[in-house]
Amino acid sequence: MLGRFNWDALPFVRAWEHPTASEIIGAGAALMVIVGAVVVVALITWFGKWRYLWSEWFTSLDHKKIGIMYIVLAFVMLSRALIEAVLMRMQQAAAIQDSGFIAPDHFAQLFSTHGSIMIFFMAMPFLTGVINYVLPLQIGARDVSFPLLNSISLWLTGGAAGLMMVSLVIGRFSTGGWSGYPPYTELAFSPDVGPDYWIWAVTLGSLGSTLTGLNFAVTIYKMRCPGMDLMRMPLFAWTALCTSILMIFAMPPLTVATALLALDRYLGFHFFTNDFGGNMMNYANLFWLFGHPEVYILILPAFGVYSEVVSNFSSKELYGYTSLVLATMAIAVLSFTVWLHHFFTMGQSANINAAFGIATMTIGVPTGVKIYDWIWTMFRGHVRFTVPMLYSLAFMMTFVLGGLTGIILAFPPLDYLVHNTLFLVAHFHNMLIPGLLYGMLAAYHYWFPKAFGFRLNERWGRMSFGCWVIGFYLAFTPLYVLGAAGVARRTQGMFDPEFRPWLYVAGLGALVLLAALMSLFVQLWVSIRDRDANRVVAGDPWDGRGLEWSTSAPPPEYNFATIPHVEARDPFYRRKRSLADPYAPAPSYEDIELPRNTMVGPVLGVVGAATAFGLVWHIWWLAIAGVLTIVATVIARSFARDVSKIIPAEEVARTETRWLQAVAAATPIPREIEMTSANQGLAEVTG
Repeated sequence: MLGRFNWDALPFVRAWEHPTASEIIGAGAALMVIVGAVVVVALITWFGKWRYLWSEWFTSLDHKKIGIMYIVLAFVMLSRALIEAVLMRMQQAAAIQDSGFIAPDHFAQLFSTHGSIMIFFMAMPFLTGVINYVLPLQIGARDVSFPLLNSISLWLTGGAAGLMMVSLVIGRFSTGGWSGYPPYTELAFSPDVGPDYWIWAVTLGSLGSTLTGLNFAVTIYKMRCPGMDLMRMPLFAWTALCTSILMIFAMPPLTVATALLALDRYLGFHFFTNDFGGNMMNYANLFWLFGHPEVYILILPAFGVYSEVVSNFSSKELYGYTSLVLATMAIAVLSFTVWLHHFFTMGQSANINAAFGIATMTIGVPTGVKIYDWIWTMFRGHVRFTVPMLYSLAFMMTFVLGGLTGIILAFPPLDYLVHNTLFLVAHFHNMLIPGLLYGMLAAYHYWFPKAFGFRLNERWGRMSFGCWVIGFYLAFTPLYVLGAAGVARRTQGMFDPEFRPWLYVAGLGALVLLAALMSLFVQLWVSIRDRDANRVVAGDPWDGRGLEWSTSAPPPEYNFATIPHVEARDPFYRRKRSLADPYAPAPSYEDIELPRNTMVGPVLGVVGAATAFGLVWHIWWLAIAGVLTIVATVIARSFARDVSKIIPAEEVARTETRWLQAVAAATPIPREIEMTSANQGLAEVTG
């Protein structure tokens, strides 16, 4: 009935029977998940918000609400993954000629969950959420091309993240790292449920990401407003397009790899074993066919954010727009040509290593073009050092340093020296934290006023920024030294006391990074508390350039009362400076058709996660019931005919009139005071 489940699967039982520090920490983490879930459910029930959440959010097909839910999920998972990172650094600092407080098996679970969460359930949801929210607004569309598919993608990702959280409370997670390499994840070496949790969580997440890529690509091709040809799109839309294409081609190899690994574990196949003709290198090739483009899936949207932020807060048109577009496309293509540099040391010929080493270094060229163009955009501009701009500047400095260490790793003979050491850990954090996390935090601060109608607290934003940057250098610079000294990555204990100062500094850095995350939450709470003083309902707090700033804040469900016409890049910026009244009401309004809410997405996400849970624990009745429910849901949806709703023209007119009255009542403010409460979302037009 309950498959492989027994009482030892519960961390509380293990902690009771073996009260070691490691088991107590595991039980404490499980308790935090349970208490957190109970508190959330109790609060929603206490305030009577279940109906509101179901009808207004969970079943909504509005791309803006789906985008916000993605970002909420990303912050939840970031919190868990960062706490795990702090635990790992504390363990290494405490385990110098000592066993420390975390057992080796528990430590292996920590680095596996940390990496898996940060890549699949923090970074991917964050960038997908930002694209979801911003992209249709930027291209003048009412929604994405496939709103229902968008909801299904969200809930599949949410179900997969839920499975990750369940693994804290029931059973153990994989010890095979975020890449799930065999033989660590093969049945013969890891017969417990950990690799199965990893396989099904990643599979659900990758299916959601593949569907998302298809959706965004079709949206950009088919739903741009009249006049917005490809070379008039904002840079963020260009990076979203290239990211979508990468998702379409890079995610399927991952799904194939996890599916074949599942066949190895469940049905005794031998795709990745050393028996019966299998070869674990097949897994390495499949995984990195996904894994290296994945790096650029994560970074390209951040490049788009930096392009928007640098141009906007320099009050200048983006320098070298065409070269930035070409550089984005070049990076997308080259990302598929370098996967083999992840296993330079695995025995292929020197010529092959040399070819992939050169291809790897080539990516530095278009990346350099981007840095060059952003610097020239700022040159002689009216640069305002807002929080998003600070993240952009920190990115440029830190990313260039990380790129230099990447050149070292791209050179096969040098890679042999530091391969699989902490040097590598320092390098990819050097690329992904400024390249992804800073970009998404810049996007969060930049577009938050548009999404919620009030600005984030500036002071707490700067404090959080300072902690992220200082914590980053403290946490990862010592790892270069330790890696160069030969310390292997994923090491639970240290033997050389000479490493002690470096490990202490890295541990301090991890604590500062945790303070940065806490500062972000404090900033959000303070901002909500003071929201009335920081309202920007007019919708244009930063003197924006793209179409997303031409609507109210937050925008109405239909985005635009009338579909805009575009005649050049930066259409709203030009309209403000060429028309006497850029907010003139439309001559008339028409009925607007939008997709009706549906429960299909939540049902598929929850049932998909339940099915995966059944597969993990060999609870076959649950897995079969889940599959049948999924099939029944899809068939039932195919018979649905009442799938759209109409917003009457009169309601559109009332909504637009209210917003235009707010615009008329707002005071235009110059850029110098845009970070004060004088900013009501109406920018003073100059130049």
